[in-house]
Amino acid sequence: MPVLPSYANGPSTVPLLGDTIGANLDRTAARVGDREALVECATGRRFTYRELVESVDACALGLDALGVSRGDRVGIWAPNCAEWVFVQYGTAKIGAIMVNINPAYRTHELAYVLKQAGISVLIAAPAFKTSDYRAMVAEVEDSCPSLTRTIFLGDPEWDALMAAGRTADRSRFPDDLDPDDPINIQYTSGTTGFPKGATLTHHNLLNNGFFVGEGCGYTEEDRVCIPVPYYHCFGMGMGNLGATSHGATMVIPAPGFDPALTLAAVEAERCTSLYGVPTMFIAELALPNFADYDLSSLRTGIMAGSPCPVEVMKRVVAEMGMAEVTICYGMTETSPVSTQTGADDSLDRRTSTVGRVHPHLEVKIVDPSTGRVVPRGETGEFCTRGYSVMRGYWNEPEKTAEVLDEARWMHTGDLATMDEEGYLNIVGRIKDMVIRGGENVYPREVEEFLYTHPDIVDAQVIGVPDAKYGEELMAWVRLREGASPLTAETLRAFCTGKLAHYKIPRYVKIVEGFPMTVTGKIRKVEMRETAVEELGLQSEAATRNA
Repeated sequence: MPVLPSYANGPSTVPLLGDTIGANLDRTAARVGDREALVECATGRRFTYRELVESVDACALGLDALGVSRGDRVGIWAPNCAEWVFVQYGTAKIGAIMVNINPAYRTHELAYVLKQAGISVLIAAPAFKTSDYRAMVAEVEDSCPSLTRTIFLGDPEWDALMAAGRTADRSRFPDDLDPDDPINIQYTSGTTGFPKGATLTHHNLLNNGFFVGEGCGYTEEDRVCIPVPYYHCFGMGMGNLGATSHGATMVIPAPGFDPALTLAAVEAERCTSLYGVPTMFIAELALPNFADYDLSSLRTGIMAGSPCPVEVMKRVVAEMGMAEVTICYGMTETSPVSTQTGADDSLDRRTSTVGRVHPHLEVKIVDPSTGRVVPRGETGEFCTRGYSVMRGYWNEPEKTAEVLDEARWMHTGDLATMDEEGYLNIVGRIKDMVIRGGENVYPREVEEFLYTHPDIVDAQVIGVPDAKYGEELMAWVRLREGASPLTAETLRAFCTGKLAHYKIPRYVKIVEGFPMTVTGKIRKVEMRETAVEELGLQSEAATRNA
């Protein structure tokens, strides 16, 4: 019997959507206008689909009144809230390009994104957790020449924007928007030391959200609890667009993730679906009063964002009642989902694989050195092609060419296997990216920053296994001669306020040198093995993931 190649495509009787995001929202509202579209638990605000469209249109026309035009970049820097949704759909309705800014960013990262994307209008929360956004914007705005206006949510300027939009002439909406227009830039950490802006279209995002929702069996009867951040595709794409393309309800349990508030929202709002990265589900299951929450309304949901421990998936099914929970795999550059488990898959398939190829997409596993497709069962690089693949990295054609080949295959850098029935497993990464609690961290970016420490002459950052976050960062550093002792605490203090919290190393090892290959390349695999032994992380390293 001939060996099958590791290639699969996703045939579907359900056609791709040809809409823009705004047109699709309007179509849903025309169908289910009086049904609930959005619930913000922190404030108690509720919006029917008709009311949501009114607010989205007000935001869109308010931005238009400020002079925002098609193709202009509008930044959104805020935790999950109703206004985030207004900006997401409002910018799409006028053809502006929304730029998602991670709420954890500090001044160094904020300034880079503002300049690299050429953001002209920034909409921001005044503060979130320990971040004083007003102060940080004030610190960097003079160095960002494209930025002409910053509007803080809750300020009179935001109210004025919405008021102007409510009275504006609706003929201002453009009638020539194209589904292939870019409408979103999402920054993903880069190996060059700075993030790269994955540029996504209506067609990319709307269809991926729609088919994720199809995979979860969504209808207008579903209520989707979204504790994952909106700045990421998981929240705004798989969450918001997955819901609105089906007339389902978006439920925001809190501005940021809180396990107790998440389960309280599921109970109070009778949510049928719950999203999360593995660390979120672990935190929810670990609540002392977990058993007190009524989660009987849950039917489905998604675990994604980082490797999903098999045992956690089994507990989610057994203890949270999410019998139809699915695992999704993807990346920002692919809008994001490429594979998903199905509700009709066996429990073993749904807990120990990342599923099969999504509808209308292709995937293949190739030998990284030759580019040739490997036989099923063999390990190689995961590649995908189809409607979901980004236009490219914003203003970085050379970086785009590194991951998108001439045939439009996206080379993910992830190592995977495909079995005889087309189910996939992610088994490692070619690139040394670390995924900490669903956040992608490229060590090179952290290393570049550590070099700014006056006592560090060389630094190498690796990921080490962690029971809570999947991986944690560890820095191996060489100090200058005569330097003061450096501890994990003092290094974290140096990083705090300058790097996002998830990029700050938890562990530090002072070394005289690094393990090297004969060609002078640093052996990070050996470093990781050493770290596992020295830190006593053998059990964490042995955890099975899908």
